[in-house]
Amino acid sequence: MNVHSGDLRDTPDQSDAAEALAVLRRWASKASATEVAQLDPAIARLLPERQVQNYPDLKRQYPEEFEADAGYRATLPDLQNGPSSLIRGAQEQIQHVGISNFRLPIRFHTRAGGDLTLETSVTGTVSLDAEKKGINMSRIMRSFYRHAEKTFSFEVMEAALEDYLSDLESGDARLQMRFSFPVKVESLRSGLSGYQYYDVALELVQTGGQRHSIVHLDYVYSSTCPCSLELSEHARQSRGQLATPHSQRSVARISVQMEPGTGCLWFEDLIDHCRRAVPTETQVMVKREDEQAFAELNAANPIFVEDAARLFCEALQSDARVGDFRVVASHQESLHSHDAVSVLTQGKTFASQSLDPKLFSTLIHQG
Repeated sequence: MNVHSGDLRDTPDQSDAAEALAVLRRWASKASATEVAQLDPAIARLLPERQVQNYPDLKRQYPEEFEADAGYRATLPDLQNGPSSLIRGAQEQIQHVGISNFRLPIRFHTRAGGDLTLETSVTGTVSLDAEKKGINMSRIMRSFYRHAEKTFSFEVMEAALEDYLSDLESGDARLQMRFSFPVKVESLRSGLSGYQYYDVALELVQTGGQRHSIVHLDYVYSSTCPCSLELSEHARQSRGQLATPHSQRSVARISVQMEPGTGCLWFEDLIDHCRRAVPTETQVMVKREDEQAFAELNAANPIFVEDAARLFCEALQSDARVGDFRVVASHQESLHSHDAVSVLTQGKTFASQSLDPKLFSTLIHQG
């Protein structure tokens, strides 16, 4: 059947289109889905009560027996490694691009000579040149897994870093591992013991051809306000009024760059430095005599947030294995509706004119 609505050279109007559509639908009502698709798969969208189908008919079951050999893999598209013409936005270098919170079990040495297997969160990033579209994220994980069965140290982290620098053809990179490190501690007087958990992060940074090893440790302690202590004692002595000073749970994040060639700085060494600087660490196992002892310990060590920063600084300065460092302290006030905070840095590694707007909120201890 041939349908001509006037001169074919004329622009068809709506009535011409309606007539053509009616003809198309009459034909399609008797045609198979394959015939419709052969003409144009988009026609199915114009047909009432006709499901859109592609031609040829595609398989809908998972092909369990299919194996991707080298030849097939070579045909797979890889947009992330495409040409610079695919770049969206400004064609500029990206300082860090990669993965965060990739988790796996990692073994760590302890100072006493044993090993601990701990769930570890890994962040791995590399720099990306301005003319490159992107990176293959899975290569970071594959590079890391090649070393994950080994007992970890900064040397093994360096091997993993070298692998994915090579795999991703990048110049700068950062590898970070976060975990909770358990240490058994004794109560103050009762003789009980329990595990204190410390949030630790190891960081290996390569930038500008230089490589730095950094350890981050969160230390949780109680801080008794010296001013509040003196005011409480004044009330007792001058008016016979019972009063208690305010104290609060506090957190210090200690970040140290390890000085190369000076020996191993164990996690336990860093914890010991913190305890010597500020001995009022929160307690794990407590009986009444321990609670009383803790009150006495706090009274013997009242501390402002400025004092905390300087005491931690003094402890770190005494260790030749510690290079540049940063102390971030947060006293989460029981008197005020706000926190008291301080930041002290030494050396250029941690010096910064700007702070992460949520830096201090990350020091809230979750328990």
